Amino acid sequence: MQNSSRSVEVPYGWVIIAISLLIHTIALAAPTILFVALKPIAADFDWPRAVPSLAYSLLMIGSGFGGVAMGWWMDKRGIMSPVLFGAVMLVIGALLASQAEGRASLYIANGVLIGLLGKAAMIAPLMANATKWFDRRRGLAVAILASGQGLSGLVWLPIIGSLVADVGWRQTYLYFAIFGLVTMVPLSFLLRPRPPGLQQSPPQSQHPVNNRGLARFHPGGMQLVMWVAVIGCCAGMAIPIVHLISYATDLGYSAARGAEMLTLLFTAAFFSRIAFGAVADRIGPTKTLMIGSFCQASALLFFAMVDSMFGLYAAALMFGLGFAGIMPCYPLLIRTLFSVEQAGWRIAAQYLFAASGMALGGWMAGWIFDETGTYTYAFLTGAAFTLANLVLVCGMHVHHTRTLLRVQAQPA
Repeated sequence: MQNSSRSVEVPYGWVIIAISLLIHTIALAAPTILFVALKPIAADFDWPRAVPSLAYSLLMIGSGFGGVAMGWWMDKRGIMSPVLFGAVMLVIGALLASQAEGRASLYIANGVLIGLLGKAAMIAPLMANATKWFDRRRGLAVAILASGQGLSGLVWLPIIGSLVADVGWRQTYLYFAIFGLVTMVPLSFLLRPRPPGLQQSPPQSQHPVNNRGLARFHPGGMQLVMWVAVIGCCAGMAIPIVHLISYATDLGYSAARGAEMLTLLFTAAFFSRIAFGAVADRIGPTKTLMIGSFCQASALLFFAMVDSMFGLYAAALMFGLGFAGIMPCYPLLIRTLFSVEQAGWRIAAQYLFAASGMALGGWMAGWIFDETGTYTYAFLTGAAFTLANLVLVCGMHVHHTRTLLRVQAQPA
């Protein structure tokens, strides 16, 4: 940890976090509309659920690939320009989605405009920019920004659920486009200030080691492990997020009840994510990631075993408390292993693989349901993917710890 007298933190850093959180939360309404209206969209076009599930998958894949370019843009030019561009693309994408006439227009609206060109600017680049404003409380700052997912669920799910029921999914997309235009676009200009001058020092480990020892961590190899690991956790993560409302209605409960379950999930995630960020500042991101992965796997297994209303609410609460601790740990690990100048594209690349995992899980659950007529096997598959993530993270932690011990045993 750096000495407080040399800290880069300034009060405006928290303003950046607040604005970034607000923009991120608003932007997440677009994918929320898709999974809330997944069943009505499929019914309107007489499609199997795998079709709108694929639209969600394309959105996530697009946001991942686009995020790498947006992260590079942020590294070179600052955060304001890519976020402003992304806000405009989200608005245009929502307008096109509101007029979708078939698979092609739905896929283009979500995969290209909302995902590749819009949402791509709203998480990884904002996250990377946030890490440049903080050193002593980086875990807390990143967790607050990442809690936009939970805050979005808390705010948007009741609103979007009511709108889809009252005016339909097309009009809901249109309302979001108007709202996004008058909020995200002006907020983007408040991100213009650049981060304070960061000290150009090598990446900081959880324990002090010399540069010769740090080189033995083989950070490129560790990032490759993180890329594979994040696919596992995100494939499991997507299943309740995308399909919980459909699952609840299949069991005979109303869509409003399903939306309440998802709202509970995201509300729990909002508070849990901030708590996990504070924990990461104390015990490190790797251990925190292990805790979150174990909790997510346990919650997915619980989802597979319950079908009562109380059980589904309990499973949603468990899942929200558990999965929230996972994603903020990856940017913290990257800032531990790599220099600040590479933060934008490396964090974005991590989110590319995360988005690929979310895309896989969202589509896979829809396909499993179409093949089996139940979501039970989808939840079990998600638990298996998450356990694979846990094994990889544990292996990474063991390797990291052993390397540190060898370095500390060497003479200075």
